[in-house]
Amino acid sequence: MKIKLNLLLLLISTSIFAQQKVVTSIDTTKNKIGAEFKLTLKTSVDTLSKVVFPKLKSIGALEVIQSYPIDTIKKDDRYELIKKYGLTQFDSGKYTIPSIKILINDKPFLTDSLKVEVANVQVDTLKQKMYDIKDIVKAQETLGDWWKYLLGVILILGIGAFVYWYLKIHQKKKIEEEVYKTPIEKATSLLNTLEKKELWQHGEVKAYYSELTDIVRNYIEEAIEIPAMESTTSELIEGLKAASLKKKMKLSQETIGNLFTVLKQADLVKFAKSKPLEFEITEDRNRIQKTILTLDEAIPVEVTVDEDTILNEAQKQKQIKILLRKKRIQRIVVSVLSVFLLLSAITIYFMATKGYNYVVDNVFGHPTKELLEGEWVRSEYGNPGVIVETPKVLKRIDLTKTLPKDGMALIKEMQSFGYGSLLDNFYIMVSTIKYKKEGALDLSKSIESSLQVLESQGAQNMIVKQEDFQTNAGITGRKGYGTFSRIDGNTQSSSKIYYEILLFGQEGGLQQIMILHEEGDRYATELTDRVLNSVELKSANN
Repeated sequence: MKIKLNLLLLLISTSIFAQQKVVTSIDTTKNKIGAEFKLTLKTSVDTLSKVVFPKLKSIGALEVIQSYPIDTIKKDDRYELIKKYGLTQFDSGKYTIPSIKILINDKPFLTDSLKVEVANVQVDTLKQKMYDIKDIVKAQETLGDWWKYLLGVILILGIGAFVYWYLKIHQKKKIEEEVYKTPIEKATSLLNTLEKKELWQHGEVKAYYSELTDIVRNYIEEAIEIPAMESTTSELIEGLKAASLKKKMKLSQETIGNLFTVLKQADLVKFAKSKPLEFEITEDRNRIQKTILTLDEAIPVEVTVDEDTILNEAQKQKQIKILLRKKRIQRIVVSVLSVFLLLSAITIYFMATKGYNYVVDNVFGHPTKELLEGEWVRSEYGNPGVIVETPKVLKRIDLTKTLPKDGMALIKEMQSFGYGSLLDNFYIMVSTIKYKKEGALDLSKSIESSLQVLESQGAQNMIVKQEDFQTNAGITGRKGYGTFSRIDGNTQSSSKIYYEILLFGQEGGLQQIMILHEEGDRYATELTDRVLNSVELKSANN
């Protein structure tokens, strides 16, 4: 008999072990570098068993790139649990996936080990073209992803705050303060509201009796004018009897008895944790309603309207006006806040997609952007004539005072036209000179003379570069360009200015175009390119 019992225990333990065995498999044993091996672990357990699969970052020499969710399949009274791991390796070779410990009801079970091979990628250098490594490309200066994330967080917080506020004000269930004409109207309305709440039906008997007695106490205090809210049950009954005699109210013993019964029941519920039956709760509610109606009918009607009644009516009208004003203010606040959030969301969206500068330039405007997108004018200036396209008509200016006297002695005729000033965001000047004596002109020295004029007007830290320039018509000249610091005399602030000066020399004549703008202004750069590409020149003989 003992041998049979041992054999039976052995069979039971073997069957349990077989039911809880973990089956190991893999989708492929050979893969390319970086490709995924999908390791699958499968076990079958009863519905009460607890299975824990380990959280792994690597299994042997292979890296875990994906830990898939556990699939659960129910078969009769058992569960089949399937866990998959995505593995990879970036070095070629043969590897062993070692055993993994799985816990079933806190008992460890080991999976089977598997061998896999990671093959190298074959590259045919005869067929596959080889290219040099590209140079590092400087990233464009943008707002960056962090700015988008920040804007997204601000947008979400703003919307969340608005939703919370809206629910708090408009959707939260609350007791609204209403203005009733009479105490009986208020008491009847509150009784109906109390029944709709279904407090005692949901087990809140104490809260139900508390509100029920508050309604009748509040009615007695307002209609009969005795301190019912602060009085005990006995004090309230005595005060009601005294008030009925004083006001000549005809109250039956049944009415006072019904009120006393309900108040006493409420005291037992609130302080002795009594639990009345459903029919008792219903009867108490009917008693209160009947008591309130009986009391209201017993109150004698006063024909004369005293000062207190007039004052109470005025106060009620004032309260109505206050409530209407509050509701109007709430509607205004909701409307303003909604518009603000909508505009903020639109602004944030365009900032995230188009960039900060795009929004600022299009919403608040940009001086040089407006010039670039405005209506341009093509005109001829000076002698020898310079034909140029500009965003505004150039006005005649007098530059003779800025030139030295010995220089003016050589000039026969000088005409200058400009737009803006040295302190503006964009400045353009076209100047033509005819000399008394004809001869070859040194354009490089002429550029230096123009720069000296700028220095005399406050330009500092000047950087100068020169190169040849050719118009679209093939006329050659000299271009000077660079930057200098401009000091604002009022604020003493410094800004960096980019300049370009074009000079064309003829026998007896000089044509000059000068453009200044703040460095880094992309709209001003487009302005400058468009102006310089439009330059056409006339000879002095014309």
